[in-house]
Amino acid sequence: MNAMEEQHDEGGRKVWIEAAINGPWGRQAQPNIPVAVEDIIAEGVACVEAGAAIVHLHAYDTATGRQRDDADLYAAIIHGIRSRVDAIVYPTVPFLPEAEGASPLAPAERFAHLDALGRAGLLEWAAIDPGSCNITRWDQIQTDTHGFVYQNSEAHIRHALRLAQRHGFHPSYAIYEPGFLRLGAALAWRESAPLPVYRFMFTSDYSFGFPPEDFAMTAYLHLIDRLAPGAPWMVAGLGVDILPLIPRAVMEGGHVRVGLEDMPLGSGSRNVELVQAAVQRVRNMGAQPATAADVRATLSPE
Repeated sequence: MNAMEEQHDEGGRKVWIEAAINGPWGRQAQPNIPVAVEDIIAEGVACVEAGAAIVHLHAYDTATGRQRDDADLYAAIIHGIRSRVDAIVYPTVPFLPEAEGASPLAPAERFAHLDALGRAGLLEWAAIDPGSCNITRWDQIQTDTHGFVYQNSEAHIRHALRLAQRHGFHPSYAIYEPGFLRLGAALAWRESAPLPVYRFMFTSDYSFGFPPEDFAMTAYLHLIDRLAPGAPWMVAGLGVDILPLIPRAVMEGGHVRVGLEDMPLGSGSRNVELVQAAVQRVRNMGAQPATAADVRATLSPE
């Protein structure tokens, strides 16, 4: 059995559950997300205690309520969560520079916090998105307002992958479109990066990629089997309730991400409730939620 094959024990296959607890939205768009460092820590700990092995988060400037990708903020959050529970805790990268009117960032500037966290030995995973696409909600089209272009140039992707190779963290690939998977697999090989985790990004509210339907998962599974056979993958998305996809994901050997970052904006859900619902669906399929130690053992077998 190789490292990417299904794990089995008396409780069934181990399924990774990731909690994406806030995102870049701010509380005006997603009222129940944690923003202050102490609230992010508390929410992350609660999600791990509910069954998540992985916590993904965005740091915020509490004075402005805007995302702030600062290594010290992320370090405080990572230390805060890990001091109370065992979890893989990983940050994001700047996501909306064009929409906010900012100038494009050079690769070294954009990923400076990942470099600093990697040098400090605090990164196990990091978000790396291997492609570019338009991000537009259907309601924006209806009201004749514009979305934005989410840009990840090849120079940026390669720079981030070289950091992953240097510091030994796993890329968490957001696969917004099939081309992200194709380019991401090729560049991970080219840059000798640690094994990526492929996160299929479904959506109901946006125009990118695929809706959360069986045909779409089938397409992604065919593609990953051809380009990155045996690599770990999970179902996730933006502007989507991913819970209905969990049974098939478990059956097919995949993993799960839930959380308020990915839910439709204005959701009344809570992160812990979403983790609990994912745990229940995983168990209904005869599997068990993995621990962080299970995830590490799969990605880095002895």
